[in-house]
Amino acid sequence: MDSDWVARFADDVIAEAERRAPGKPIVCASGLSPSGPIHLGNLREVMTPHLVADEIRRRGLDCVHLLSWDDYDRFRKVPAGVDPSWAEHIGKPLTSVPAPPGSSHESWAEHFKAPMTAALAELGVTYRGISQTEQYTSGAYREQILLAMRERERIDAVLARYRTRQTGDAPQPKPYFPYRPYCELCERDSTTVTAYDDDTTELAYTCACGFGETVRLAEHDRGKLVWKVDWPMRWAYEGVVFEPSGVDHHSPGSAWVVGEPIVREVFGGEQPIGPMYAFVGITGMAKMSSSKGDVPTPADALEIMEAPVLRWLYARRKPSQSFKVAFDQEIHRLYDEWDALGRKVAGDTAQPAELAAYERATRTAEGPLTGTERAVPYRALASIVDITTGDGEQILRILGDLDAIASLDEARPRLDRAQRWVDTQLPADQRTHVREAPDDELLGSLGEDDREALRLLADGLDEHWSLDGLTTLVYGVPKLRAGLAADAKPTPEVKTAQRAFFTLLYRLLVGGETGPRLPTLLLTVGADRVRKLVGR
Repeated sequence: MDSDWVARFADDVIAEAERRAPGKPIVCASGLSPSGPIHLGNLREVMTPHLVADEIRRRGLDCVHLLSWDDYDRFRKVPAGVDPSWAEHIGKPLTSVPAPPGSSHESWAEHFKAPMTAALAELGVTYRGISQTEQYTSGAYREQILLAMRERERIDAVLARYRTRQTGDAPQPKPYFPYRPYCELCERDSTTVTAYDDDTTELAYTCACGFGETVRLAEHDRGKLVWKVDWPMRWAYEGVVFEPSGVDHHSPGSAWVVGEPIVREVFGGEQPIGPMYAFVGITGMAKMSSSKGDVPTPADALEIMEAPVLRWLYARRKPSQSFKVAFDQEIHRLYDEWDALGRKVAGDTAQPAELAAYERATRTAEGPLTGTERAVPYRALASIVDITTGDGEQILRILGDLDAIASLDEARPRLDRAQRWVDTQLPADQRTHVREAPDDELLGSLGEDDREALRLLADGLDEHWSLDGLTTLVYGVPKLRAGLAADAKPTPEVKTAQRAFFTLLYRLLVGGETGPRLPTLLLTVGADRVRKLVGR
């Protein structure tokens, strides 16, 4: 567990805000482009400032988290799985592109914003959303655009320094304009500014579609600043003090790097402080990319894990450290860690950084997040759901035996997450199918030692009918057969005997060499059926 990085950043942000704008609300910022599925890597762009802003609010200070939806960006490509005819919209603003086929949303941007908005609400992320389409088309940035056009040579000189440093190329001879109109006729940004007059603000452009016109930029609201100018403009416009950025923004000549001199020299502002954050991966998957589609989103993760657990993944690691979100069997280990931390917190034995991450995962400055009343181990719930094929009555019977649970609601929402995990993530060849009848051929082939081990198991079921008790029983039977006490430390020979005994039980119960953890499996199958299947 890392030290409390959130508190350290909050200290720095508060001090920096006091230096820059004493007495004003502290501004943290994020930006997301709804050009495709907004994935779990993108979520770090939001969670990092959210956690810092939330910590500042916990301290009683006024802090706002701005989330800019870059929905005025151009539509760049048609992702896999979408009708190729959508290529006719390439170059239009995302808010002017129709939503994918079958969507109920009015635009491409809204289609991909909606699930992220719902996920952020479930995660307890409080923010002020800003649509860049609304900002540009309302004229909110008009003075900033006119300023950038007046300072176009200065901006070009900044960019040229980095172009020269990277490639050694000479500065481009053609005039540079930091503003790109969207064509009035075809709505695309396949335009070229051909002339601009600072005094009248008259701007002439032509479009690849053949259209051209002259407009007064002081009145024109169908275009935007290029990204490397747009971002620093917003830093100054919003007074952003803290904003993280991805690794890809920190290469030479990138928007973050050139943004510092542009915001200072052109817009009279300062670059935010903020960390470079590392990538977030998925267990068993390569680096995520929205442009390729079919990447797990926060909404996908929230189907199989509770919001506090997903928050914890982002809170417990420094932004500079990469981590993976588990959609496979690793989710069981993740939940085991989470439950162990919960016990440490309850027992007042958690380290300060552990406690801080837990507190940030389970509640915000506005209050606690929804949790599960009775935290049955996730792996146990998944096994129970798998073996019972989701039968509510059977699940309740088993949970009653397992943890004296009287209503399935006591195990929710974790139970529902485990159900969804089994339904969507557990491969068919890993599903558990309990035998309907005893394997008479296998039972008939057993020697006296195996028969005696099965008798000891069957006779001990009632006395040990709990998760801990059955654990003691299945590990203890080979010890007793070796002349040791059930609680004795196993010898290497006993460990070998235990593995053989477990394999035998799996073969008799589920017809395979492996399966769910045996105590959970026994509890789920039920004592009478276990006795029947082991021939007792």
